[in-house]
Amino acid sequence: MNTRPLFCLLRIIASAIILGPLLATSAETGTLNVLFIGNSFTARHNLSQVVKAMAEEGNPGLKFEVTTVIYGGRTLKDHWRLGTPNFVKISTLTAAEEEQTLAYLREAAKDPKDQYAPLALTRHEELAKSLGQPHRKWDIVVLQSYRDDMPDDPRYVEFAPKFVELVKAQGGRAVLYETSPQTQNEKPLASAPDIAPVLAKEKIIRDMAAKIGADVVPMALVAHHCQTTRPDFTLRFVNDAHLNQTMAYLTACTMYGVLFDRSPAGLSVNKITDTRYLDAQHRDQDRDGGPLTRVFSDKDRADLQRIAWEGLQQFRALK
Repeated sequence: MNTRPLFCLLRIIASAIILGPLLATSAETGTLNVLFIGNSFTARHNLSQVVKAMAEEGNPGLKFEVTTVIYGGRTLKDHWRLGTPNFVKISTLTAAEEEQTLAYLREAAKDPKDQYAPLALTRHEELAKSLGQPHRKWDIVVLQSYRDDMPDDPRYVEFAPKFVELVKAQGGRAVLYETSPQTQNEKPLASAPDIAPVLAKEKIIRDMAAKIGADVVPMALVAHHCQTTRPDFTLRFVNDAHLNQTMAYLTACTMYGVLFDRSPAGLSVNKITDTRYLDAQHRDQDRDGGPLTRVFSDKDRADLQRIAWEGLQQFRALK
């Protein structure tokens, strides 16, 4: 498979800098300050903005302020190296700490094999310019990694807890967004896949999360519940190794359930638009040639909202 177009897209995604929402806001305004850290599984479909729309509809008067730090295809280990911890501790970050990160990135960017250091350097140069202004603490930090969300992977075991510890030191709530690319189906199913490996994975991540004090968006189990109750749904693209619009909507619903401990049932948000189109001549089509924006019927919307909440309860009830 030719991955160069995808890599180019992820470079563009990674170079996007969102600094405006970092500025301090008053807690009296009913604001949740939320930082999303991840890769294309967070960037695709503007997932954080879908969650924002759901959060603000479900909680009238709430301002759900979103900032993202995204590097395509990167792990939490990569994020740590590229200075993302500085964004987590933005409210207390000193100029000296940021300069130390900049010095490292300037050297790293000289290596032509280090494809992400230049992107991180640009991001941190912008961050450094804002250090003279007050910055807010995060109420919630969502952490998403790259296909290493099995906690027995040494990268995840080491760096998920590091990020969670840093988030909690800032007074924030850490949420582990677990992706499930290996168990998503690109074609309708005749029957649900074997649940055993899904449960094994979920029990491991549940135990680690309990140990480090983090919440989990358990998309492997939620996806399996969807495959069981609506096997006609597909959850990933055929021509792209990413979650499709249905899985993105299911993920946003599950995240809403985790953040507010409340079912997303009844929310009117009913559409998802992917951020990657088919090609330059078909900008209104997704990677499989379907509409870039999917509008869910009332039944499908209700089913996905119900499935997300039921799957989350299954995760919470694991023995």
